[in-house]
Amino acid sequence: MHFEYPYLLWLLALPALLVLRYLWLEIKGKRVHLRVSALEAWKAGGRSIFEILRHVPFVLRIAALCLIIVAIARPRSSTQVERVDTEGIDIVFAMDVSTSMLARDFTPDRLNAAKDIAIEFISQRPSDRMGIVVFAGESYTQCPLTTDRATLINLMKEVQTDLIEDGTAIGNGLATAVARLKDSDAKSRVVILLTDGVNNMGEIDPGMATEIAKTYGIRVYTIGVGANGQAPYPVQTPWGVELRNFPVEIDEPLLKNIADGTGGRYFRATDNTKLSEIYAEIGRMEKTRTSIDSFPVYKDLYKNYALAALICLMLELLVGALLRRLP
Repeated sequence: MHFEYPYLLWLLALPALLVLRYLWLEIKGKRVHLRVSALEAWKAGGRSIFEILRHVPFVLRIAALCLIIVAIARPRSSTQVERVDTEGIDIVFAMDVSTSMLARDFTPDRLNAAKDIAIEFISQRPSDRMGIVVFAGESYTQCPLTTDRATLINLMKEVQTDLIEDGTAIGNGLATAVARLKDSDAKSRVVILLTDGVNNMGEIDPGMATEIAKTYGIRVYTIGVGANGQAPYPVQTPWGVELRNFPVEIDEPLLKNIADGTGGRYFRATDNTKLSEIYAEIGRMEKTRTSIDSFPVYKDLYKNYALAALICLMLELLVGALLRRLP
C-alpha cells in the first residue's frame, strides 16, 4: 500500500496535539483539592465505570480524525498485471457433412467425433478468430470469422447432414473457406479441411481452389477421416436401422496435393484418438505469437478508511448520548 498524497499525513500531528491538550486538561483538573477528615470513604469507592467511559467519546473522535486524514491522503494498493498482445491466427474449419460422415468407425460417428474434437480445439485457442464452412454437394458458411467462442461452439454443435444436397464438393468447400479468409489481415490464415470421400460434385475444381488459396497465402491442413478398409454405415431397412460395411474411399492424393500446394500438411485419422492427436499437432504448428507487457493496476482504499471514520463518529454520538443519561 502507498499514498497518493503522502505529505498530507503530516496532518496527523493535529490529533496528536489534541491528545496532549486533553491530557494536560485532565491533569490540571485533578489538581483541584478538598480537605477531608478521613480518606477511608474515598478509597472504598474506587474508580467508577463512568470515570472510564467519559473518555471514550474523545478517543472515538480522535480515531475518526486520524482515519479522515489517512483517507484524504488517498491510500492505494497496486498489483502487477501482465498484458498480452496477440498476433492472432484466423482459422476456418471446412467440414464435410455428406451422409457418409455418419459411418460408425468413429464414436459415435465420424461427424459427431469431428465436431467434439473441433470444439475442444476451439476452446484451447481463445486468441484466434475462427469460422466454420460446411460442404456436401455444395457449400455454405455456417459461422463467419469470430472471437465469440460461445457462438462458435453452439454453431459447431448444430452442424449436421441432410441440410444440403448430398455429395462431396471438396473444391467448393475449400473455395468458400478461402473466401472467408482472403480479406483477413491476420498474420497467419489457415483452413482445416476435413473429409471422408472423393470429390464428385461442385462447380469449382479442387486444383483451382488450391491455387486460389496459394495466391492469398492461405495454408490448408487436410484431414482424411475413415478407418482402413471398410466401415459400418447405418442403413434404413423395413426392419429398422442396420449397420452394413462399406468400403472407405478417401482421395488421399488429392488431399496431399492441396496441403502441399499451400504449405500445409495432410493427415489421416482412423479413429477418435488419432483425430484428437491431429488437431493437437496442428495446434502446436500454428502457435499464436504473444508479447507480454507488465503494468501496475491500482485499487483505491480511501473508502474503507472513510467508512471507518464514519463508524467512529456514529459511535461517539451513541456513547455520548448514553453517558448523558447516566445518573
